[in-house]
Amino acid sequence: MAAPTDLRLPRYPREPEGTNAPLDFDGYNSTKLRHPSQPLVLLPQMLTEVTGPLLGPGRLGELDHDLTRQHDGEPQGQRIIVSGRLLDGDGRPIRNSLVEIWQANAGGRYRHTGDRWPSPLDPNFDGLGRALTDDDGRYEFTTIKPGAYPWKNHDNAWRPAHIHFSVFGSAFTQRLVTQMYFPDDPLFYQDPIFNSIPDEKARNRMISRFNLERTVPEWAMAFDFDIVVRGSEQSVFEDEEDED
Repeated sequence: MAAPTDLRLPRYPREPEGTNAPLDFDGYNSTKLRHPSQPLVLLPQMLTEVTGPLLGPGRLGELDHDLTRQHDGEPQGQRIIVSGRLLDGDGRPIRNSLVEIWQANAGGRYRHTGDRWPSPLDPNFDGLGRALTDDDGRYEFTTIKPGAYPWKNHDNAWRPAHIHFSVFGSAFTQRLVTQMYFPDDPLFYQDPIFNSIPDEKARNRMISRFNLERTVPEWAMAFDFDIVVRGSEQSVFEDEEDED
């Protein structure tokens, strides 16, 4: 049997200094236990890693992009439209890329066995969505604005309202994870995850923009959130997926 092919993939410049958080951040207590204690080892990507499984339209359900219509009843909370473009470092659209989101409900609770704080679950809201970018690199979700929630990192700690995003290349090994926040959140100042990003401009790129033109009257608010995978305007990405 022939040995797996070791692909020579193109190399890209690293993100600008200060774009991503350090692996160990003093104010974020969980990093003391989670961050690597040994130097990272680069594993070459083989043909299997970059060619499968395929992430095409056949993998999506009809309502995967609309988190408000996945059950018989409507979820509680403020309906919002979240849309934007997935771009490369030169501003070109990244087409047919899988974008996933996951989030808490309007009361700030995840549908997860580990989330047991006393805020009610919503039987009509799972908090999970998927969409493919179009030829302009655009995606769109209809969902509910999430609530803040406590997380015990420090005294009276509450996470600002946020939505988790992941974007894929052609396979699961080509995955980037980030978070989207909402403008003027009063909890920004005390959140160590948000404030762990050294560069203020990079930090502010995690905050969505209210878009009145895309708001649907008497139906839904609208927010824009572009994701840039590299370059001087690169979005902030997590080096390892975080449960918070």
